[in-house]
Amino acid sequence: MEMVGVVLVLLLTALPVGWCGFQDFSEALTFPGCVTGAALMVAALIMLVGVAAVVDCWLRGPISNFGIIALIGTAVALLTNVALLFQTWRNGEKIGYPIVIGLLVLGSLWAVVSVWRRLEEVPTPKRVGLALIFPAVLAVANFSYQYLYQPYRREAVPLVQLSVGKAMFSEDRKAFSVPVDIKVVNHSDVSFYVLGAEFHAMGESVQLSREDVPRVKWREEAEQWANVREKHPMSRREVYQPGQLVAAQQWIPAGNWVEANDESVTRSVVQLAVDTPYDKLAFYASLSLARKDRLVVGGFGEPSYSWKGVEVPKWARGKGNDDVIVQSAEVQENSTIDRRTRKSRRVTTYWRFNPHGVDVAAAIAPKGEEDRMYDEPTNRDVRNRYGLLDVLAGPVEQPLGEIKSRR
Repeated sequence: MEMVGVVLVLLLTALPVGWCGFQDFSEALTFPGCVTGAALMVAALIMLVGVAAVVDCWLRGPISNFGIIALIGTAVALLTNVALLFQTWRNGEKIGYPIVIGLLVLGSLWAVVSVWRRLEEVPTPKRVGLALIFPAVLAVANFSYQYLYQPYRREAVPLVQLSVGKAMFSEDRKAFSVPVDIKVVNHSDVSFYVLGAEFHAMGESVQLSREDVPRVKWREEAEQWANVREKHPMSRREVYQPGQLVAAQQWIPAGNWVEANDESVTRSVVQLAVDTPYDKLAFYASLSLARKDRLVVGGFGEPSYSWKGVEVPKWARGKGNDDVIVQSAEVQENSTIDRRTRKSRRVTTYWRFNPHGVDVAAAIAPKGEEDRMYDEPTNRDVRNRYGLLDVLAGPVEQPLGEIKSRR
């Protein structure tokens, strides 16, 4: 019965670990994911070889030459189960998995003790087994830290650059267009999913006062600086005039990739009438991204709209009754183990439009909890886990005085 128990523990550990390793090795989108899958398959293979060694050790007794292999197989099962228990306890959300794996930890510990006792008559194999196991543990730990943990934690942030071209007039010279090149530069070894990429232009008027504006009024305007992305004057002579949204568009479709060590350029054209009341244009661009080595994003479905009755969370709607366009897609963990032990999630992007600009907010939440308001530590953990980041560019300003004078 003791041999059956040890074999059962090894099989119950090796089969699911090997299957998870095969899925990671064949489906992972990054090198660390493939290496992790290969390591799990190797561990499963050692445990399966350990099954044969355990059977030989029990049936042939002291004359068996496979005692060391049996000890290594059960030790690998113990280490694997301890690592899985730590992983599921820290990141898992389905309570059944930590309970089952905890039982396997106890079972694999008992299996190691049982094999150790079986080798009592031959002391040398025990010393050899320990000499093999401890260096292997140290090597795996060092490899995991250098090639899996460190690259996973390395920060990578692409750049978005705006370049304004020369304005061109229409044939009747009643309108003009300003080309704007939007360039994304990714010098890192990490690829990114595009959750949202927006470009917008603001028409702004400039008004100067001969005297300093009253201190009370200046202070009131200064308190609003952090509330909007639009640039505010800091001078007491320039009277702040809220800009007006004159153009807005998506410059990279949601679901596309920003490849590692790559650059790409998109051109957008802003058209205005020559008699526009604005004195200058301010151009902004943003890019909402998720790291491709931390999650798998499915295809984004058809957008839905707040003005057609779609529910929008209060945090996404803003202070006013802004119009919001909503897109969402399925999200999978980029790890088979996490995919099994965590709830299914969706990524949702909210495009918020108002007279003073447009911005994109992205959120990842379990299905059915998209409207839930999370505290700041939880939001920070989600952003760190999935590598969510927002890259902003602008304002890049274009005075219109010269253009108007050419009409």
